[in-house]
Amino acid sequence: MPPLRADGRGNDDIRPLQSVYERLDRVDGSARFGFGTSMLWLSRLAPQSRQKGEKTQCLASVSGPIEVRFAAEQPSKATFEVNVRPLSSLPGTESKALAASLRGLLSPSIALSRNPRTLIQLVVQSLAPSPAEGFSPSLMAACINASSLALLNTGSIPMNSVVCAAAVSRLRSATEEDASALILDPSEAETREGVGCGCFAFSFATEISGSSQQSPSIPTARLVWANWRTRDGVFDEGEFARAQGVGLAGAKIVWRAIKESVPQMDVSSALPPLGRSSAEALENIAQSDDEDVKMSDQESDDAKVEI
Repeated sequence: MPPLRADGRGNDDIRPLQSVYERLDRVDGSARFGFGTSMLWLSRLAPQSRQKGEKTQCLASVSGPIEVRFAAEQPSKATFEVNVRPLSSLPGTESKALAASLRGLLSPSIALSRNPRTLIQLVVQSLAPSPAEGFSPSLMAACINASSLALLNTGSIPMNSVVCAAAVSRLRSATEEDASALILDPSEAETREGVGCGCFAFSFATEISGSSQQSPSIPTARLVWANWRTRDGVFDEGEFARAQGVGLAGAKIVWRAIKESVPQMDVSSALPPLGRSSAEALENIAQSDDEDVKMSDQESDDAKVEI
């Protein structure tokens, strides 16, 4: 049995997943994704991961298709713009680098040619503090997953696939030949203590062969982005292949959690917000109904007078 980590997880266990569709104002789609935030949408593939541990979460919003600036207009496809904001301070080099990576790995999943001469704008807000060396692999994975959720929540943007990501790290005390050295979804402390770490993003899409469409429980996954790095700067192809396999297992768990959260998107969009706003909404509806009734009565009285 592999040794348990500080939060009680095994090496191949992922923290509880949370996906919430925020319904932010003045945007077409928004969502929040987090690792270790609550027991909601916990994947059935990892029942052992019941400790919260550290929280890593991001918020993403999408606007589009909207009007684009003339200088950024493209005649054959939509312009895809990505902005990444840290939890505090202004966006720096790390935020701009992550924004460029998000634009590159998410662009193939969006059918940009369906809406030419328009703009699709993605804004990602980190809800977790970034370490001194920049965005951690787990925080990058949360940003990627939150972006995919926000794009799905938009509804007006056609998509070819769904991109899901997971972080992987290698413990310092384990040997390179030991496959159990690789841990899935590392916390910030485990990332600092590890010898190597990285984020792996996979594109999930159902393949169509001939006239029949395959619909497996989990669609075909393809690696679209990775930033695996080691402390000593030595790249090992075998270790990278093992880390990719661990990252794929985590990405499949994320994909299943996103699939299970889709009914939540329909319910949240159909129901009014809870609390005082619900009462105000119902009161406004009742007042509008009363005004409609009064207006119809007045119109009927005017009609009788004319007759």
